Amino acid sequence: MDKKSIIGLVLIFLIFLGYMFWIRPSDEEIAARRRQDSINYVERLRADSLARAEMEQKRLQDSLYQLALTDSALLDSNSAAFAAAHRLNMGNFSANGSNPRVHVKVQNKVLCVDLQSLGASVQQVVLDEYQTFDNMPLEVITPNANNLDLVFVDSHNDVINTKMIPFATYCNGVLVTEDGDFTVSENDSLTVSFRAYVNGERRMENGEQGTVNGEQGTVNGEPETVNEDAYLEFRYVFYPDSYEIDFDVNFHNVKDYVSVTPNLTLTWKNRMNRQEQFDRSQKGKNASRNKDSERFYTTLYYKNVEDNADCLKDGRDDERQITTPIDWVAYKQQFFCAILMSEGGFRNAQHLQVSTDRAVKDDSYLCDMSSTLGCDYDATSDEYKMDMRLYYGPNKYRLLRTMDRGFERILPLGWGFFLTQWVSRFAIIPVFNFLEGFGWNYGVIIIVLTILLKLVLTPLMWNSYKTGAVMRHLKPEMEAINKKFPKQEQAMQKQQAMTALQKKAGINPMAGCLPMLLQLPILYAMFRFYPASIELRQKPFLWCDDLSSYDSILDLPFNIPLYGDHISLFCLLMFAMQFLYTVYTMKQQQSQATMPGMKFLMYSMPFVMLFIFNSQSAALNIYYFFNLLLSMALMFGIRALLTEDRVRARMAKAELAGKGKPQKKSKFQQRLEEMQRMSEEMQKQQQRRK
Repeated sequence: MDKKSIIGLVLIFLIFLGYMFWIRPSDEEIAARRRQDSINYVERLRADSLARAEMEQKRLQDSLYQLALTDSALLDSNSAAFAAAHRLNMGNFSANGSNPRVHVKVQNKVLCVDLQSLGASVQQVVLDEYQTFDNMPLEVITPNANNLDLVFVDSHNDVINTKMIPFATYCNGVLVTEDGDFTVSENDSLTVSFRAYVNGERRMENGEQGTVNGEQGTVNGEPETVNEDAYLEFRYVFYPDSYEIDFDVNFHNVKDYVSVTPNLTLTWKNRMNRQEQFDRSQKGKNASRNKDSERFYTTLYYKNVEDNADCLKDGRDDERQITTPIDWVAYKQQFFCAILMSEGGFRNAQHLQVSTDRAVKDDSYLCDMSSTLGCDYDATSDEYKMDMRLYYGPNKYRLLRTMDRGFERILPLGWGFFLTQWVSRFAIIPVFNFLEGFGWNYGVIIIVLTILLKLVLTPLMWNSYKTGAVMRHLKPEMEAINKKFPKQEQAMQKQQAMTALQKKAGINPMAGCLPMLLQLPILYAMFRFYPASIELRQKPFLWCDDLSSYDSILDLPFNIPLYGDHISLFCLLMFAMQFLYTVYTMKQQQSQATMPGMKFLMYSMPFVMLFIFNSQSAALNIYYFFNLLLSMALMFGIRALLTEDRVRARMAKAELAGKGKPQKKSKFQQRLEEMQRMSEEMQKQQQRRK
């Protein structure tokens, strides 16, 4: 090793030492980090201890809860057995065990919501303006005993699950003790509140009894009194014609009864039922876009506070943990969704999951979704409010966008590619909404929209169509060039001759490549728009009853692999048109050299599309059918316009104008010829060596 190498290594080592010293944290930062590590360690130990206690208590509570649901004696909300079962393991809220179990139905112009006092949760949501494919009421939230559960620890380290507490029920401030139906008045709102009061006596550490406001209570035996000035409240506010519901959780004077903890856990679950027609041959399999659109478009979405919306895997079971704050969680199906949003953001998402219970054989079952969310809590405040909102409604772009929370991101509009989302948001959706205003049938709107898109794309595709029409007339000259330069080493001369011939005819085959790429975002946007457009749901056209689903003209008693158990007529029409289009275009390209196997590939594509699109929406098949029909009409028109006489006349004029003038070549053409010369020279050298 020479002197310069040694000096270089020493300098590198010194620079490395200097860099390490420069990035070394200060003494204050080291001390702060140690304090934080100690705090984190204590919190982990406490969290582990609470988790073990919670698991054990949850096991006991679940067994009691199932007993309360199945035992006939416990089903009587006024029975002593019912009260005793629900007082167990409710800690400082055990006095609520004697509250009656009440169901409250709230109706406004667009939805009907069933709320239950046991757990203060939304049990069922039915959208009045919509039905399932088999004309049944459309449920966004299905009845389930565990739809909502707020979990926290009380001052005696008892783990409290609100799903176990029978809350006291109030409607606009009036106590409700029996099941009842309520309607939201015009230009007014309706408030349903559920309150869980703390016990009227406070348990002492030695097990003795205490009093609050002079009232005596007991821990075991007789029912306890309640402290009406300290309670946990779940409040729902309904509006006359809104899919949104204000949802607040209020902690009123309970700081002495709830453990000093910076966060709580909110669990939100729902069983998703089918609402759309589907190919029954795919039941129980991983969903594909082609065979089970509803399952494919059903997944769980969430939005980070500082980022765009994201989702679990489309159409598959999946789970995820999010350690950063999130703004909202959405349970999305193909055309409808349920969204839980927090005005201040959730602390994290401890567990997000989409799962399928394979043991369920009911055809109406789709999947299960659940979210376990961390919520901030101020244990030092007498009044603390968790400000949230619920949305139960359709996946309609205009409606979701007006809420200004990024909910429109749950619609499959090609968000991953900026050009596609721009085309969808600023072209296709506005034009579609404009055409809706004429009151036409939605099938007619699809056809008109296809025509408008073809008019926009025609200038981009003009060179491609023109090239195909002209090349048909150049077949004799191209065959002559192929015969003149048959050898591999003459490829450059053959290419030059072909280029000169095409230039004389006024065409450039390469000019059509970029326009074809530019139209891909539009085609992809249409592919994503139609299956997700709720405007087309259950809208008829000709023999089709629902443009958002496949149009079955014959249900087969058996399943054809990859094809399905039905026959779609619009898909057959699309297949026939694509086959004719392929035959026509391949005839025009007979004179051109094609890659080996290209002819087979082109002729097989219509059959592939037949299998793929048989279970796709009728709207998508209508679009592709008319798009191909218009393309063929355009090619026929260009072919009639560019006759052989006109092409020959242009070639003669170009040849006359070019006589005596040096042929100008573009820089790209010069570089291409230079690369071809170098390639030929290398081939010749290799042959000489042999």
